[in-house]
Amino acid sequence: MQEFRFERKNWAIPALAGLLALTSWTAMAQGNAPPRVGGTSTFDSPGANEGQGANNRRRLTTLTPVPEDFSNLKLSPGFLLSMDVYDAPELSTDLRIDTQGNVVVPMVGSVHIQGETMTEAAASIGQRLKDGKILNNPQVNLNITQYSGQNVSVLGEVHTPGRIELLAPHSLDDVIALAGGETELAGNTIEIRHATGVTPQKETIHFSRSSDDPTMNDVSVRPGDTVTVRRAGVVYVLGGVTRPGGYVMQEGGELDVAQALSLAYGTTMGAAVGSMRIIRKLPDGKVQEIPVAYRDIEKGKAPAPRLQAEDLLYVPISKVKTVLTTSLLSATSSAALYVYH
Repeated sequence: MQEFRFERKNWAIPALAGLLALTSWTAMAQGNAPPRVGGTSTFDSPGANEGQGANNRRRLTTLTPVPEDFSNLKLSPGFLLSMDVYDAPELSTDLRIDTQGNVVVPMVGSVHIQGETMTEAAASIGQRLKDGKILNNPQVNLNITQYSGQNVSVLGEVHTPGRIELLAPHSLDDVIALAGGETELAGNTIEIRHATGVTPQKETIHFSRSSDDPTMNDVSVRPGDTVTVRRAGVVYVLGGVTRPGGYVMQEGGELDVAQALSLAYGTTMGAAVGSMRIIRKLPDGKVQEIPVAYRDIEKGKAPAPRLQAEDLLYVPISKVKTVLTTSLLSATSSAALYVYH
């Protein structure tokens, strides 16, 4: 069992030796300057010289476009293009795509290229030059000098939360990697809020961390989306156990009483296992106490109850006659946190 341990604070309740701290934090999204973009398309040779390779994606929070970005990139208003026409330097100029998706080409006029790739746009302009009998065999070369990209916000349990500049759709796995990868507290649920249409659409992804699960590569993230990596559930085991603290529920979030006690290295000599109980916060704010028939579980006469996220499994110490439930719940806010694999 590989173990990752987070900070441990002083025990707040002397009678419950072992009540420890779980420190919570909130990931804040921070903006990054957009990268400089390069890439060309030629009317008579589609796909030439399209971009440069990406840098180490796990170290960046701003995406450097890779070749397939330019082959699939759809032009939109705001892009600034540099146009060169072979053997016709008088036609070479800069073209800004206006709000209607048009560019004004010398001797041709307005050409609509919104939604086209650079290869398609070069072909459209070249065809207009040919149709207008301006050139017999126009060879148009387009280069992006400025682009109008959109951010993807990556929030939650990633190492470098913030905004990533995307030109084209990418797999969810790539986007998470660009945000530095998941933290040890990341759960198995990721939410994607797609920025398509008037009302954003929310998609919830449940996946396994096993290497043969293709979910992360199958899911597409598009410019304008927001990705949130949810934190895994945590259960707390406090009181008369060898290693009290919080334990992250990974791989489906299932953990029962017996497994939780095993992770806490079992009960201590002074543990009153007959008084063991689960303390659970209900959605309405009330607290429910569930007795655990530990002796029956040991003898195989009863199944081990399953725990839910934020449950507290409390094992009283024989010397401690009464402990307020509110004191126990407050102790979880400063409990050591363990991640197991």
